[in-house]
Amino acid sequence: MPRTSRTNGTGPEVTIDTAVLADLLDGRWKTQRRAIRDLYTDERFARVPGLSMAEHRERILEQCRALVDIGMPRRGFPGADGSQPLPGGNVAGFEELAVHDPSLQIKAGVQWGLFGSAVLHLGTEYHHDTFLPGIVELEVPGCFAMTETGHGSDVAAISTTATYDEQAEEFIIHTPFEAAWKNYIGNAALHGVAGVVFAQLITQGVNHGVHAFYVPLRTRNEDGSAGEFLPGVRGRDNGHKGGLLGVDNGMLAFDQVRVPRRNLLNRYGDVAADGTYTSSVSSPGRRFFTMLGTLVQGRVSLGGSALTAAKMSLATAVRYGNQRRQFTGPDEHDEVVLMDYQRHQRRLLPRLAKVYAAQFMHHQLSDRYHGVFSGEHDTDADRQDLETLAAASKPLATWLALDVIQTSREACGGAGYMAENRFTGLHADFDVYVTFEGDNNVLLQLVGKRLLTDFGREMATMDVAGAVRYVADQAADMTLHRTPLRRVQQSIRDWGSKARSATELRDPDMQRELLEDRVESLVERVAMELKDTREADAATAFELFNAHQDELIQAARAHGELLQWEAFTEALAGIADPGTKKVLTWLRDLFGLTLIEENLDWYLLNGRISTQRARTVTSYINRLLPRLRAYAGDLVESFGYSPEMIGAPIGTDAEGRRQEEARDYYRAQRASGSEPTLEKHVPRGSVTDKELTTA
Repeated sequence: MPRTSRTNGTGPEVTIDTAVLADLLDGRWKTQRRAIRDLYTDERFARVPGLSMAEHRERILEQCRALVDIGMPRRGFPGADGSQPLPGGNVAGFEELAVHDPSLQIKAGVQWGLFGSAVLHLGTEYHHDTFLPGIVELEVPGCFAMTETGHGSDVAAISTTATYDEQAEEFIIHTPFEAAWKNYIGNAALHGVAGVVFAQLITQGVNHGVHAFYVPLRTRNEDGSAGEFLPGVRGRDNGHKGGLLGVDNGMLAFDQVRVPRRNLLNRYGDVAADGTYTSSVSSPGRRFFTMLGTLVQGRVSLGGSALTAAKMSLATAVRYGNQRRQFTGPDEHDEVVLMDYQRHQRRLLPRLAKVYAAQFMHHQLSDRYHGVFSGEHDTDADRQDLETLAAASKPLATWLALDVIQTSREACGGAGYMAENRFTGLHADFDVYVTFEGDNNVLLQLVGKRLLTDFGREMATMDVAGAVRYVADQAADMTLHRTPLRRVQQSIRDWGSKARSATELRDPDMQRELLEDRVESLVERVAMELKDTREADAATAFELFNAHQDELIQAARAHGELLQWEAFTEALAGIADPGTKKVLTWLRDLFGLTLIEENLDWYLLNGRISTQRARTVTSYINRLLPRLRAYAGDLVESFGYSPEMIGAPIGTDAEGRRQEEARDYYRAQRASGSEPTLEKHVPRGSVTDKELTTA
C-alpha cells in the first residue's frame, strides 16, 4: 500500500501520496538506489566516529572490499559470461554511497569509476582481458593519474611525457620537473599498486597529445597489500585534508619508468612496433575531447552524490524545525515551532525547491548517460549533448549542496554544529566537489562555448528571409525591452490588482518566457561582442573573450537553471495523483519565481519586468511559503533517507520528546497552582509589587 499524507494547508485540504513522490524522486534506477541506502543496516558500512586518518583510510578500504563481496562493482563492467553493464543503475548506486561515508563514494569512484572505467573505455580487448578482472575484484587497487601540480583543469597542457623507444618497444614515462608531479591522486598515498597515467605521447619526434597508459606503481606484499614503489616511481602522501580523510590522496612522479608498448590504452590512438602512430580520429583536438568524453561518469556521479548530501541535510533540518520551539507566540504558555516562522521557511523551502529541480534534471542526465554507454543512443551528437549536460549539471548541483548544507546547519543552531549531526562533516567532505572532475567555473565556460557555437550555427544557416526577420526581431526587442513600453504594458494589465499580477507570474508559460529570455539575451550579447574575434590576432581575441568571460559563465548558469525548471515541469506532467501534482506545482512555482527574484536586477535593468510585477514576485513567494510549509515534512520524507539512515540525533524525534517533556512540566505547574507569577502580571500597588520595588 502506498503511504499517503493528508495535511491542512492555508486552503482546502490536499492529499499527497508520498510513495508516488518517492518513486518520482528516485527515478528509473530506484531499485539500485534503495539497495545501497539499505546497507546502513550492515555493520560493515556503519559509521565509526572519532577515527584517526590512518584508521579511516583502512576502514574505507575494507568497505570497498565489502562492496566487492556484494557484487556492486560488477554492474559497471562486462561479465565473463557475456553479461552487459548497467551504466545508469551502476552510477545511481554509487551516488548513494555518500549516505554511509562520502570517503567511500570517492574511494569507490576512483577505483571503479575512474581507474577501471579508463581501462574499459580507453582500452581494447587485450586490456580488458588482462587488467579489468583484477580491477573489478579489487585485487589491483589503482589510481587515475591525470591532474598535475602545474595543470589541473587544463589537461591538454600536462607535462608528463611518454616517449616511445622503438628498439625496446616500450614507452618511457617521465616527470620532467616538479610542476609535472601527479597531484591529489586518490589511492596514491598508500593503496594503489597500478594506475592509468595520462601523458604526452611522443613517437618519432612528434607529440601526438595526451594519451593514457597502464603503469604498475608498487610491489605486492604476501598478504596482497601494496608494498614499496617500483624502481623509478616516487610518491608522497598529501596528508591531512579539509575532508574525505578516508581517501589516501597523494602525489606521483616517474623517472624514466618503462612500460610495454601494449600498455598504451589504444582505443583512439595506437603506436605500431616501428613507432608509427595511427588514430581513428584525425584531429588531435577532437581526439583529446573524445578520450576525455568517455570519462564523463565522474561528473555525473559527483552531481548525484552532492544532491544526496543536500537531501540528507534538508531532511534533518526540516525534521528538527518541525519539533524545535523558540519564543512564545499568541499563547504565552506555548513557544512557536521553528518551521512556522516565515524566515525559517524562507531559508529552507526555496532550497527544497531547488533540490527537487536539480534532482529531476539529474534523472535526465542519468538517462542520457545510460543511453550513450549502453549503446542505446550512442552517436557523436549524443555524446556531445551528454558532455554539455554534465558540464551544466555538476556545477549547479555541487554549489547547491554546499549552500544547502550550510543553511541547514545554521537553521539548526548550535546543535547543527555538533559533529554527530553530520552537517560539518558533510560540508568538509563535499567542499572539494566544486573543483574536482572539472572546476565548476571551467565547466560552465564549456557550456557557454557550446551555447555560442549553437548560436553561431543558427546564424550561419539562416537564409536571407531569416536574416531579415532576425534584424526585425532585434529592432522589436530594442523597442519593447529597452524602452519603458514593456513595463508600461505590464503595469496597465496589473494595475490595482496584485492577484492579476500573481496569476501571470504563476503561469508556466510566463515563467518559461522570463527564464528563456535571460539565457537568450545573455548568449546573444556575448556572441555579438565576440563576432569579430575570428579575424583578430590571438592577443586581441584573448583580450576580447576574457572581457566577456564572466558574462558567458552567467549565461551558462542561467541555461542550467532553465534546464532544471524544464525538468521539473516535465516531471509534473507525469504525475497522475491530483494532490501530489498540486503541491509539486506550488514547489515548481517557488523554484521558478526564486530564480527570477534572485535576478530581479537584470529583469528590471533590461526592461523585462515592471516594478509592480517585481514586487509581486516577492509577495507571491511569501504566499507560497505557508502553503508548502504544511507539506515540508512529507516533501523531505519522500527523499527516502530515514533518521536512522542519516544518523543525526536531531533528525529523530528526540527534540520533540524534550519539548513535550518541558510543556508537560509547565502544564503541571499551572494545574497545581505552583507556577510562579511573572513579574509583568503582578498588579501595580500590591504587596508583592511593593516588595519588588523595595528590593
